[in-house]
Amino acid sequence: MSDRYEIRVAGSGGQGVILAAVIIGQAAALMEEGLNSVQTQAYGPEARGGASKSEVVLARGEIDYPKAAKPNLLAILTQKACDEYAGDAAAGGTIILDDFFVTEVPKVDAEIYRLPIVRTAREVLGREIVTNMVTLGAIARVLELEKLVRPESIRNTILANVPKGTEELNSNAFDEGYKLMKDKK
Repeated sequence: MSDRYEIRVAGSGGQGVILAAVIIGQAAALMEEGLNSVQTQAYGPEARGGASKSEVVLARGEIDYPKAAKPNLLAILTQKACDEYAGDAAAGGTIILDDFFVTEVPKVDAEIYRLPIVRTAREVLGREIVTNMVTLGAIARVLELEKLVRPESIRNTILANVPKGTEELNSNAFDEGYKLMKDKK
């Protein structure tokens, strides 16, 4: 890892992009991971359905600026978010796109992975509300390969943040997302 690693999760309100970034930041800051992290968020005036993005900056040292300028990793869940944010990717970065809501793949200098994130939440898990956990599974695979955050740290942080009684569903969603990305990368 260079001095900093930037992540942006973007979609629409109600897809859980803010919680996803909070979980990444918390997992990275665990003692066993040893990273500093800061999380920021922005969303439109509409709570559900409005544009939403959340960012996490990871570093082994001090973080002097809390926002992602050129994200190394983007997870994008809607076409509107793709149109707005894909061009910000760092050269050679990684972009994970939902293949249901993102229909036009951007032409950028990044590795692009089209994954059935929303379809997996709907069809495999039966609950679209876990789209963010499927996304976190895919992100966890990338962060594992980058030697930044272990998937177990993200899973444990998910389990500490989800409502009681939903742990199994959220854990299964994480596993499905991880498998989607593991099959690609």
